[in-house]
Amino acid sequence: MSAANTFNSAQTKYDEGRLMQVLVAPIVSEKATMIAEKSNSVTFKVLQDATKYEIKAAVELMFKVNVKAVAVLNIKGKTKRFGRSVGRRDNLRKAYVTLQAGQELNLGGESA
Repeated sequence: MSAANTFNSAQTKYDEGRLMQVLVAPIVSEKATMIAEKSNSVTFKVLQDATKYEIKAAVELMFKVNVKAVAVLNIKGKTKRFGRSVGRRDNLRKAYVTLQAGQELNLGGESA
């Protein structure tokens, strides 16, 4: 099975409306920038129930790049105090999307 066939089957497998909602926001921080420079990967905040295959298909659909690998990380929300009351931050799911060699994804918005 060639790479083109796998890409097409992965793209038609999921609902396009769902794929447009999987990626919530890019994460732009010092750590994410260091990882991007070091290993050609991009960090996204994704839905709690998103799978690696959905994330890969969503990035390939939205940004027209080839994805090499996807690593997913679940972060529990911290408990915080606001005076007497106790609150809790939301849980977070991060996706580290590694791009194929030669692929580039510019989230900064500046053009070359």
